[in-house]
Amino acid sequence: MESSVSYPPLLDQLQQHRSQFTALGRHQYFNYGGQGPMADVSLEAILQAHQQIQADGPFSAAVNRWVTAQAAQTRAAIAAELGTTAATISLTEDVTMGCNIALWGLPWQPGDHILLSDCEHPGVIAAVQEICRRYGVTHSYCPLGDTVNGGDPVTVIDQHLQPNTRLLVISHIFWNTGQVLPLQAITQCCHNRPQPVRILVDAAQSAGVLPLALPELGVDFYAFTGHKWWCGPAGVGGLYVSPQALGELHPTFIGWRSITTDGAGNPTGWQPDGRRFEVATSNYPLYVGLEQAIAYQHQWGTAPERYQRICTLAQRLWQGLATLPQLQVVRQTPPDSGLVSFWVLVDGQPSPPMHRQLVDQLETQGVLLRTLLAPHCVRACVHYLTLETEVDQLIDRLGQALT
Repeated sequence: MESSVSYPPLLDQLQQHRSQFTALGRHQYFNYGGQGPMADVSLEAILQAHQQIQADGPFSAAVNRWVTAQAAQTRAAIAAELGTTAATISLTEDVTMGCNIALWGLPWQPGDHILLSDCEHPGVIAAVQEICRRYGVTHSYCPLGDTVNGGDPVTVIDQHLQPNTRLLVISHIFWNTGQVLPLQAITQCCHNRPQPVRILVDAAQSAGVLPLALPELGVDFYAFTGHKWWCGPAGVGGLYVSPQALGELHPTFIGWRSITTDGAGNPTGWQPDGRRFEVATSNYPLYVGLEQAIAYQHQWGTAPERYQRICTLAQRLWQGLATLPQLQVVRQTPPDSGLVSFWVLVDGQPSPPMHRQLVDQLETQGVLLRTLLAPHCVRACVHYLTLETEVDQLIDRLGQALT
């Protein structure tokens, strides 16, 4: 099985590039959609930052200056990846926190409506349900999962928007099927309605995969994390808020990082940019780790080149899985992201017990996958870091395990 795209000078460098990742030397790793492994350069940067903070005194003026500068550098590094400005970025802990900032910060009124796709993460769904309970808001779902094998997501969304819909909640890449949504067209559909609809995007599976320019996509809120496809540390993520939506969104959790003060330390207002959604003390050395993780990825190709390699590897895996009679791939069209999901069949039907058994069995062999619940299936993730030989070996191991 040959790849349709080759990168001669870059593939020669890939083994050396991968040597920084301890996990990749010990496992065949297919869980980037859950959490990516960290490179040694990121781990070392985090440790050095901790050591420097202790050496200077954790609450010293020198450390305070360093924290302020490092947070600004991290926002700038993230903004460059997302094709936006640092002023639009708030540093958070993870995607869920970013989604909650946007969800709870809007001025909800009884009778408002929230539309979600049917492929959203349970944590986001639970937050929407609680907003509905507290504020007399309603919510419903549009069947975008059905469009993975044909259909127009924009048309489906347009048909399910209601006159009182205030917010659409969708993922850029679905965490279960790997489908990439046409976000710019969806945004235009929502914003061009008589009563414009804001858009909150769960970017857990797209930041670090897709080449991005958020202002061009037109989204209002874009929540992301650094610990998945950027291979950064767990505990650092962010939220993009468009300049057009900033005035409508109000902080829910408030702390010294959120506000401006006068000479006596009294609050005088919000920070003028994305910092207004940051609260208080954080694990600042993690910021260094994420910045280093992003910088390290830049050593292997451009963002479009990394994305093209991810798609090529995903299609290689998808094609190989389709040759195994005991399996059925969830999507019938070639994948356009690094997520490839499949069912294990027993008597022609998906078997949830076999999904768990298969994943557990492969983990004992150093092959890391995961199961999902909706739909109940097995998911494998390929990264630009993944080797062609690893993809082929996974297909072979699956075939052996199921015979």
